[in-house]
Amino acid sequence: MEPAGWIVMLVSVGAVLALVSYCLVKVFSLPPVEMDELKGPLEIDTRDTENAD
Repeated sequence: MEPAGWIVMLVSVGAVLALVSYCLVKVFSLPPVEMDELKGPLEIDTRDTENAD
């Protein structure tokens, strides 16, 4: 068992876990958004359902 391999693996796994933790903290600490502020897709009539066979 090579100790250098274990060190590289632990550093890489630790870096990934730290990045995921940082991103989750940033996302979950955002202020709540009111439903009135959300915008939906535009109402576009493509006229493809008028004479559907």
